[in-house]
Amino acid sequence: MKLLVRNLDRATTEADLRALFEPFGAIQSCRLVLDSETGLSKGFGFIEMPKVGDAKAAIQRLNGFTVNGKSIRVKKAETPAPAADSDVEDV
Repeated sequence: MKLLVRNLDRATTEADLRALFEPFGAIQSCRLVLDSETGLSKGFGFIEMPKVGDAKAAIQRLNGFTVNGKSIRVKKAETPAPAADSDVEDV
């Protein structure tokens, strides 16, 4: 399950983010979103956990948890809807 983590302190590193979620189970991937111009954190990131139960436990325990003075928000990441095929005509 892919999780979205928002409202992170800009000083948070991927290692910090990984360490926050590791107590809840295995982590498949961890990615902090960085500003392309400055290379600094944009204040959010994604965690992928292979076991849904572990991910749900992390959401329950970490959503609203205070990290570096900021209350983080954790939820299931929305999967983007497939783009509509503009070449198909409605009949």
